[in-house]
Amino acid sequence: MKAGKVGMYGGKFLPFPHMGHVYAMTVASTMVDELHVIVSYDTEYEKKLCKKGGKVDHVDYKLRVRWWKQLTKDMPHVKVHAVHEKQTGQFSDWERGAEGIKNAIGKPIDVVFSSELSYTPIFEELYPGANHIVIDSERSAYNISGTRIREEGVMKHWDMIPRVVQPYFAKKVVVVGTESCGKSTLVKNLAALYNTSYVSEYGRTFYEKFGSCEDVTIANDYPEIAFEHKYHEKVELQRANKVLFIDTEAVVTQYYSKLYLNSREHLPIQPILDEIIRMQQYDLWLFLEPDVKWVDDGTRTFGEQVIREKNNKFLKSLLREHDIEYVTISGDYSQRLEKAFYHVNKLINS
Repeated sequence: MKAGKVGMYGGKFLPFPHMGHVYAMTVASTMVDELHVIVSYDTEYEKKLCKKGGKVDHVDYKLRVRWWKQLTKDMPHVKVHAVHEKQTGQFSDWERGAEGIKNAIGKPIDVVFSSELSYTPIFEELYPGANHIVIDSERSAYNISGTRIREEGVMKHWDMIPRVVQPYFAKKVVVVGTESCGKSTLVKNLAALYNTSYVSEYGRTFYEKFGSCEDVTIANDYPEIAFEHKYHEKVELQRANKVLFIDTEAVVTQYYSKLYLNSREHLPIQPILDEIIRMQQYDLWLFLEPDVKWVDDGTRTFGEQVIREKNNKFLKSLLREHDIEYVTISGDYSQRLEKAFYHVNKLINS
């Protein structure tokens, strides 16, 4: 059913456009020649609203606009605009907002879409001559609201988050430790338990093509390893189901550069790794103690337990250097999995 030429569908979409919004927008897009999605914003008001909800941090309106553009990129007749709308609780807020919306669209609005029947008298005054069409006021297609998400948390409503939005809220858990302490095993096991994706240690892949590490490594290897590893994190984050598990990161890469090249301070390119360390962000760090059997896989060197303990202390000192807090995991493989499972659940449920 065609309802008009130019339609408008707006809201704060805070903390993000959920599947209920996507449903309403999609239905609306089939009823007009062109649809304009309006992301209204008042940053200070929104921060207070999110603080009141307590479960989701404020998301800047520019990200909400980006997500809407991603969601509508295959709909050439749908346009996305950001409009500042000061929130004081007065009807004048609506009036100023309507003026901003009309200026953004730049042409007469035939139809105003929403999911609230109570908005009809407001829209009749603000958009005279436009038809107000209410879409799924009972939330029967997707029983969700921004208020519920802010009050109950993102993880509880994961299925209501569009795929383009999910990577932003997925938790990132990184597992670190010295060589042969069970990082790869734990990461793969956790990914299986949480039905999600994981990132393998790229340094291992890098040196497998040489068959060894100690006698072939050069300074240029380590930034390349770190950059490639970050790329794989980005790729796998797009596939993650609530949480992404990561085997090592830039601190561990810096650690290996020190072990194999002996003097980090005399390597002019290695500050690149420190910059990557400062930029990277993880939600949980799991540090594995070297108390499981060392296994020589052809790329490992430091097998003596006294050396393992020494290297373990050195890696911890690098983490302290960057003010990184971590959870220590020890014991056999079963105990490690149990402890890690506990901390990951705690993270997801917080």
